[in-house]
Amino acid sequence: MIPLRDSIRARRKPYVNWLLITINFIVFFGYLGLSQSGLEELYFQYGVVPIRVVHLLQTGSSWNLVFIPFITAMFLHSGWLHIIGNMWYLFIFGDNVEDLLGHSRYLIFYLITGVIGSLAHVLANAGSPVPIVGASGAIAGVLGGYFLLFPRARILSLVPFFIFFLVEIPAVFFLAFWFILQLINGAVSLGGVANPVAWIAHVGGFLAGAILIKMIAPRRSKNLLH
Repeated sequence: MIPLRDSIRARRKPYVNWLLITINFIVFFGYLGLSQSGLEELYFQYGVVPIRVVHLLQTGSSWNLVFIPFITAMFLHSGWLHIIGNMWYLFIFGDNVEDLLGHSRYLIFYLITGVIGSLAHVLANAGSPVPIVGASGAIAGVLGGYFLLFPRARILSLVPFFIFFLVEIPAVFFLAFWFILQLINGAVSLGGVANPVAWIAHVGGFLAGAILIKMIAPRRSKNLLH
């Protein structure tokens, strides 16, 4: 299912959401011309490499060596489909979560859920030398927050069934279906099946978003949570 828009209109401009999308594209265009070896070096240096994280923790390295890649990895993407898909989901769902949290709280929420998503991947793949990059964990956190804040919203979606159909789907069903897909694929990936997608980061980010939203949502929006 491809979301096209939701039924909730934000009351204030989502400046942080726009800024995050802009930064992601600026960074992406900045390394677009790199060779394959250059990209691999970039991803390895600034992406989250599970086996390196574990090694740094075991050797008691300074916290910034361990922590910084968890932030920089959120602003790297592996190709056009990766960044467009991520930024589209952020564009559709992020504005309403920012509207409820406020700008600064939303930025903190986004970064924390992104870090937790990557950490979940590291815990599940501690011996992996493959770097993970992308904003998916943070965006999954936004989806987890949206899931609790706006369960009654409706998502206009393109649904493939031989041909594409336009269907309005309640957000609670759209996001529950999305999460179940991540959970299934994550379970399969734990079985040793090679997969370039960090499914467990999506699962961890979504759960982190659903939990954190209850902790930091302003009091005026607590009544929206179920």
